[in-house]
Amino acid sequence: MDRNTFTGLFLIMIIMGASIYFMKPSDEAIKKEKEVAHQDSLKRAGVKEPAAVAKFDTVKKSTVVDSAVLKTAFGAATVGQEQFVTVENDELVLKLSTKGGRIYSAELKKFKTAYKKPLILFSGDKNTFGLNFSAQGKTINTNDLYFTPSAKALTVAAKDSASLTMRLSYSPTQYIDYVYSLKGTGYKLGLTIKPVGLDQVIANSGTLNISWAASLLKQEKDIAQERQYTTVYYKNTDNEVDYLAETKDDTKSITDKKMQWVAFKQHFFSNALIATGGISKSNLTVSHDIADTTDVKQMKADLTLGRNALGEAPLLFYFGPNRYSTLKDQGYDLQKLVNLGWGPLKYINQFATLPIFNFLNKFNWNYGIIILALTVILKLVLSPLTYKSYLSMAKMRVLKPEMDEIKGKVGEDNPTLLQQEYLKLYKKAGVNPLGGCLPLVIQMPIVIAFFRFFPSLFELRGQSFLWMHDLSTYDSVITFAPIFGVSHISLMCLLMTISTLIYTYFNNQISGATGQMKYIGYITPLIFLITLNSYPSGLNYYYFLANMLTFLQQYLIKFMVDDKKIHAQIQENKKKPDDPKKKKTGFGAKLDEMMRQQAQVQTKKK
Repeated sequence: MDRNTFTGLFLIMIIMGASIYFMKPSDEAIKKEKEVAHQDSLKRAGVKEPAAVAKFDTVKKSTVVDSAVLKTAFGAATVGQEQFVTVENDELVLKLSTKGGRIYSAELKKFKTAYKKPLILFSGDKNTFGLNFSAQGKTINTNDLYFTPSAKALTVAAKDSASLTMRLSYSPTQYIDYVYSLKGTGYKLGLTIKPVGLDQVIANSGTLNISWAASLLKQEKDIAQERQYTTVYYKNTDNEVDYLAETKDDTKSITDKKMQWVAFKQHFFSNALIATGGISKSNLTVSHDIADTTDVKQMKADLTLGRNALGEAPLLFYFGPNRYSTLKDQGYDLQKLVNLGWGPLKYINQFATLPIFNFLNKFNWNYGIIILALTVILKLVLSPLTYKSYLSMAKMRVLKPEMDEIKGKVGEDNPTLLQQEYLKLYKKAGVNPLGGCLPLVIQMPIVIAFFRFFPSLFELRGQSFLWMHDLSTYDSVITFAPIFGVSHISLMCLLMTISTLIYTYFNNQISGATGQMKYIGYITPLIFLITLNSYPSGLNYYYFLANMLTFLQQYLIKFMVDDKKIHAQIQENKKKPDDPKKKKTGFGAKLDEMMRQQAQVQTKKK
């Protein structure tokens, strides 16, 4: 190849390259061409684009799919842009996504997190709500499809109510509508699912399979404590309310009973789904990642619902606080989301403690004062038992010299005989050695009931008293690097422990306890110091007040109980001869039975 030929070819290559570069369509032209193709595919499927009357909150990048997909069932709905529609009333700000037609996020306007930030129950793509079904041999999940909203936003105030529709189109006359309805006030959001003209398209169209999942965001100061009270609750149509495990991952399938509602319950807030027509099947799951510091727990509910005579599935969402009175006002027994304890503890809190607390709450006092008043009322009600306990311990204290004398004669080498002699003394003196314990045992359910009542009490959330900034969580006056999982010291818990140790000391003086019994009482308060250190300061405050008021009661009772009179009465009792004709009942009969059993044991040993 000569030089002129080579130069000619080189010039031709430069011209061709320049032509390709300058004749290439612009990015804007390419984008416009894609939009035209997209509009054509939607028209063929019978889907109408909504008029652009306002901007959406957020627009995400379009999903690009193969043209063959557009020809399948709901194929046109696989292409779109995720946009958000805000639905709002006095209490709620809900953001609906056109992708899936679901609730993307839920914010409670009148509440803040422990760190004074907007309280958002859940937000983001970890949260789903969609129908699962088969159409034309294809498995459909509506979470992956794009809905068309009937409006760009919905704001309802005062006594008004309004609705907004998210439509998933199959054809112009065949579609699924999510009709969201909202009142101007309240924590409920209505959702009616309306499949129209799809009975021949969707397999098993008589029922609807819903998959609902949420990753609940941290709201409180202590995520460990928040997780302790967070799980899935559910109620069946027999009015039975139960829940999955609170302290570990759990799953449960329910097919034998129809359900009325399922709730993703956090410590102080809940997301509940109420199916007025009932839920025939459900699979519930709760899990958590300890390393995750933003999400409390992940929850999922796969539900099968029936359709009413109109072919619709009416539902209600509740997004709101776990305040007992608020939940009760919603109906459907939602107040049972507040766990007041098990067995008799629940009834103590529900029918005694809570009504008294609500009555005191009407005076608009500081909650520290309300807890004080509640404790005073409780101590006054239990004062007869406290008096009997003190009197019984005083009798045992008066008898102690005689018991020591018996021990000196019998010796400690024969515990069976020693016990028999003690029982004879109790019988003659008319003293019940268990009299000091029984009143305390009777009071124990009340003490334990409060252990569940205060951590579940929404009213204490964010309420301060003295140095305690929030009575619903611990007060950390001293913080340090974690040691065995402990990173703070609660001053109120420390004061409660000290008061319990002092109470134990004076109680031993009253009862005359000796030996091991004298020191066992000191172990429990030290265990409480470790256990209750991360519990609500309101609970520790109550226990502290209870100890202080018990000191006061015993101080006043001390003036009413004269040891000399007790001793004189005991001596009079000992002089009374046993009446063989008198039928023994109560403690006397029990003493006789104990002595008889002791004698039988002694005889067998011989």
